[in-house]
Amino acid sequence: MILKIELENFFSIKDRIRIDFRAASINTAQARELSYNVMRWKGVPVLKSVGLFGPNASGKSNILKAISFCCRMILESHQHNEGVTFNFEPFKFDGCPGKSSRFLIDFVCEDVEYEYAFELTRERIISESLYYYPVGRRAKVFVRTADGKYSFGTGAITKPMDVVLNTSDKTLFLSRASSMKRPLAQTLYRYFMNQFLLGLVNVNDLMVLDSFNTYKQVILKALEICDTDITDIEVRKEQMPAPVLPVAGQTELSFKLVDVLRFKTVHRNQGDVMFDMDMEESNGTRKLFQILIRLLDVVKNRKSIMMDEFDMGLHTRLADFILDLIHASESSQLLFTSHNTNLIDVKRLRRDQIVFVNKIEDGATIVYSLYDFKDFRENMDAEKGYIQGRFDAVPYVDSSVESIKQILEG
Repeated sequence: MILKIELENFFSIKDRIRIDFRAASINTAQARELSYNVMRWKGVPVLKSVGLFGPNASGKSNILKAISFCCRMILESHQHNEGVTFNFEPFKFDGCPGKSSRFLIDFVCEDVEYEYAFELTRERIISESLYYYPVGRRAKVFVRTADGKYSFGTGAITKPMDVVLNTSDKTLFLSRASSMKRPLAQTLYRYFMNQFLLGLVNVNDLMVLDSFNTYKQVILKALEICDTDITDIEVRKEQMPAPVLPVAGQTELSFKLVDVLRFKTVHRNQGDVMFDMDMEESNGTRKLFQILIRLLDVVKNRKSIMMDEFDMGLHTRLADFILDLIHASESSQLLFTSHNTNLIDVKRLRRDQIVFVNKIEDGATIVYSLYDFKDFRENMDAEKGYIQGRFDAVPYVDSSVESIKQILEG
């Protein structure tokens, strides 16, 4: 599970922000009714979901984009060549392009807490560290400093200097150690590969087939609960032409056949007619199906997932259903962004699960939760307060007919 994530100097994020999954101390009747929204790990209450709310261009997607970039650095940096430039942008003002960016994640893997961090520019990795809490006390696994020196805890990484010799300033030590088959590094690498999922998948990709076969009956039951009249889904493998990347000197675009999945649906009282999921089902049904394939794997296997605008195109009750799936799980987690103000409801989410994202005068993204507003009482209407601008993270739009006429006449 994720305990916290910190980001600094990524995209619209200037100063350090924190996404905290450790639950605040809220002992109200309303919070007790939302007990399913919290799990416990060694006595520590941890949130199952955190929602990011705010106006367009406030930085919600940038937060998820920065987290995704940092996780992909862990998974891919051992493949980097010497001339590579890292695919992110620091904050563009106040001299920040010349400063380093920082990522930290505090997480639990195989029932042990780890704290992993690194600092980098677009050209090189500056520092890196990994700590763990084997008996409740912080202990060093390794530390990599800006001058290229390393220090190690006792026995945590086998033959660490061999890994150091193969780690450049374009490569994370953790990533390299995993590629060199160091057991602890491989365990943590698998966590970022398999347990912390960075969004949805293309349902036509062959990798979806196992999940569909495993969860087909649960998917059908979920679609029934969501009031669709789909009673069965079949999947077929088909071959489709896909463009091939041109080689030097090639002027004509060429194609090759690739295997894809095609889903066919059967509707109630129409058992003899099949519908193509891609072509004949509604956008909402397709989106729900895509989410269910991914999310059922998450909730069944205690994983974590990020989803940007997860409820776009879905009825608000379907968004509720998706959150209920997470909250009904034993220990899965969801970090999501949304413009759906119906979710800003303390009868559905605790105050510490509702996080506002806003931009201040210099264009930097800041985050703060509803819990930070000490004068807010749970008998108040949080959605109404948000729309009225009480929590700041709402766009001011002068949409009067008169103002729009002035634009059109300008």
